[in-house]
Amino acid sequence: MPVREVVDGVFLLSHAHVNCYLVEDDDGVTLVDGGLPVMWAMVLGVLQGRGRSPRDIKALVLTHGHFDHVGFALRAQREWDVPVLVHPSDQRLAAHPYRYTPQRNRFLYPLTHPRSLPLLARMATAGALSVKGVDTVATLEAGATLSVPGRPTVVHTPGHTDGHCVLHLPDRDTVISGDALVTLDPYTGRQGPQTVASAATKNTRQALASLDAVAATKAGTVLPGHGEPWTQGAEAAVSHAIDIGEH
Repeated sequence: MPVREVVDGVFLLSHAHVNCYLVEDDDGVTLVDGGLPVMWAMVLGVLQGRGRSPRDIKALVLTHGHFDHVGFALRAQREWDVPVLVHPSDQRLAAHPYRYTPQRNRFLYPLTHPRSLPLLARMATAGALSVKGVDTVATLEAGATLSVPGRPTVVHTPGHTDGHCVLHLPDRDTVISGDALVTLDPYTGRQGPQTVASAATKNTRQALASLDAVAATKAGTVLPGHGEPWTQGAEAAVSHAIDIGEH
């Protein structure tokens, strides 16, 4: 199912192996990540299904500034006047979501991992190559508990990008892990808890070190940027990812 409630009041929107989330409470809605452009209609659908409208969206929080997380952010800002939040170290990336240099060539790497090619093709078809950046953003402060629906706590987890952050929802025993920890790597096709391949990661060793912060949340559920939710605990997910190591 492309949209489903995965934790009480947290909805997963998934398309072409890219995830974003809608967090709901009595005060309204927080969007986490902007997915891909075609996912705009999914947001409208889940809002309507919950008896809500775009006026209920209080913020769009970006875990990081890559194109497959910026997605519809600019459109939400322009059409719905939704504030977009991102860590200061990723503000430039959010404005230019294709301008980054990973450890390995992101165009050649998939050729050595052919299982990734259908996944990346689906992302491209869903608008991954036509994302517009967003350069008017609010600052996402590490360690802060945001005054937005769901009241997530911001945990800085650099490595995948300089400003990557995960969002901890303590009252829901959940962490939204973005690409700090995924259960499907689009660049290899491999499933299971892991960091994203070096073809899309700035500093893989730093990304692995940042997993300690994910484990420290002790959340029972991990909601990744790619792949299925993990319900066996953040610590177990991190253990799996560390066993895999660099790739």
